[in-house]
Amino acid sequence: MIKLTLKDGSVREAESGLSAAEVIKGIGMGLYKAACCVKIDGNVCDLRTILDKDCTFEVMTFDSEEGKHAFNHTASHMLAQAVKRKYPSAKLAIGPAIDGGFYYDFDVEKPFTREDLDALEAEIKKICKEDIPLKQYGLPADEAAKKLEAMGEPYKVELCNEHAGKGEDISFYEQGDFTDLCAGPHLMSTGAVKAVKLTQCTGAYWRGDSKGKQLCRVYGTAFPKASELEAHLKALEEARAKDHNKIGRELEYFTTVDYVGQGLPILLPKGAKVIQILQRWVEDYEAKQGCTLTKTPLMAKRELYKISGHWDHYLDGMFVIGDPNDEEKECFALRPMTCPFQYQVFLNRQRSYRDLPMRLTETSTLFRNEDSGEMHGLIRVRQFTISEGHFIVRPEQLEEEFKLCLDMCKYFLGTVGLLEDCTFRFSQWDPANPKNKYEGTPEQWEEAQSVMKTILDDLGLDYTIGIDEAAFYGPKLDIQYKNVFGKEDTLVTIQIDMLLAKQFGMEYVDVDGKKRNPYIIHRTSLGCFERTLAYLLEKYNGALPMWMSPEQVRILPVTDRAKEYAENIAKRLDDMDVRVTVDNRNEKIGYKIRAAQLEKIPYFFIVGDKEVEENTVSLRSRKNGDMGAMALDEVVDRIMKEIREKSKDN
Repeated sequence: MIKLTLKDGSVREAESGLSAAEVIKGIGMGLYKAACCVKIDGNVCDLRTILDKDCTFEVMTFDSEEGKHAFNHTASHMLAQAVKRKYPSAKLAIGPAIDGGFYYDFDVEKPFTREDLDALEAEIKKICKEDIPLKQYGLPADEAAKKLEAMGEPYKVELCNEHAGKGEDISFYEQGDFTDLCAGPHLMSTGAVKAVKLTQCTGAYWRGDSKGKQLCRVYGTAFPKASELEAHLKALEEARAKDHNKIGRELEYFTTVDYVGQGLPILLPKGAKVIQILQRWVEDYEAKQGCTLTKTPLMAKRELYKISGHWDHYLDGMFVIGDPNDEEKECFALRPMTCPFQYQVFLNRQRSYRDLPMRLTETSTLFRNEDSGEMHGLIRVRQFTISEGHFIVRPEQLEEEFKLCLDMCKYFLGTVGLLEDCTFRFSQWDPANPKNKYEGTPEQWEEAQSVMKTILDDLGLDYTIGIDEAAFYGPKLDIQYKNVFGKEDTLVTIQIDMLLAKQFGMEYVDVDGKKRNPYIIHRTSLGCFERTLAYLLEKYNGALPMWMSPEQVRILPVTDRAKEYAENIAKRLDDMDVRVTVDNRNEKIGYKIRAAQLEKIPYFFIVGDKEVEENTVSLRSRKNGDMGAMALDEVVDRIMKEIREKSKDN
């Protein structure tokens, strides 16, 4: 008998030898039509999986992440089939499902226009109506490569050859006149995809290598119902209005320039001021928590990265100066992280247990060679500044110092208003992938993860587990945040490292006189300042809280006589470290008010002859609008209180 576990937890049985689809169909057509794939022993499989033995499987619908993935993955194949029908000479690269939809990369003569995408959408609708079954089969690697060569698909051949010698069959999916190299899973047929929208077309390098071929990447999204697509597109439009890429450019926080480079934003005065405010705040608070500030180089010789393991595990993500393969000449690399540099502070002299914990911090500028297709405003960039630090501790200090790191993260994120939308992920290694990505032995990893689990559980933290998300040297706690489009990134991370101290020869003399290797906590407190600024612009829709606004007060004189009064108020506020300007332009007051509103200034004072005589201001705020005439001293006290308390409600 076959056991089928439904979403409500109930179990049904059916005769063995039937396909999963037949079993589900026998239970009810509603469930059959809603099913996207099944999960068997934790593995997601096609719905048509043949069950020839007793087992339990779970139906995954579009409401589940696994179901969405299979659904969108099928839609990406439908897009590729449409492209091959309309553009037979197009070469296929990769087409995965992603958060919120899918994309596919094509090698075509010229990028697709919006009109081209509309025509492809129409072709996809035809493919949907044709209700073409998807069938999976496998071929030995050599046969698979020959088939792909005959199909004229060089990118697929390259992917296929990477699996040669592993002894595994190469998986293909066939849907009518279209065949693709793919591991799945997929829907049973194209008819289930009722609504597709191709959202945009961008450039993307093959495999993210800027030296590789530039491909045409088409993004899309798909749904089982047209009404769901309409709701999604409406939500997407609302998200675009709140996208920091739009807000940040319109309010002049940052810009990008093609000939400067992708992923290299230029912070304009407003953006630079906000990051300066956050940076000074973080550094001052960390100093009060016993942290020691360091300043280390932006680059180092390859030998440093070889000791740390970055040369072996992270070279593709680094910007290298020189030939990395020429051992006879010096070769440098811009730093992708600060840890191996800060270790040199510890190694500067012999250390004892009395020197620990050593809390080293730095506002670090880092460089990472991110995939060009992943670039997005300030969220994913190639040069960024981060509140980085490394706490070097004795084993018995680990839990207390980890808690200190987490408390600081919560304080910073809570104060700026992001903590309430954060989630926590315990990122662990994948035992199936130790040689390709991770340093250390399974025993060392089990010890590190066991220690970290104990700490997280002792702290009562609610977290999910992410397999194969660990750093190559240790497990970590990732504090995750989603942008307005639902794309999740890591905002802050705290990592436990029991390996690198030994590799660098870091030792301290313990209480008993013996030399021991310390543990290291890699941590950030507010994470990447550029990414944080992006999330703040989105959360507050550009109206940043008073205390971090680049311009906190603007004074609008109505008459020439009031200009001197306005300048005197500005001088008083400036002496109190309030960021204030005076709008002395020869414009009507209505125009000045509108400008202040559009720039989302927290407070602006309107001053005329009456205000000069009575020592008042006509106060307006972006939250409450016209607040009427108020005594100057009262207004100043109000502003200083909001700044001092770092209020988010203004």
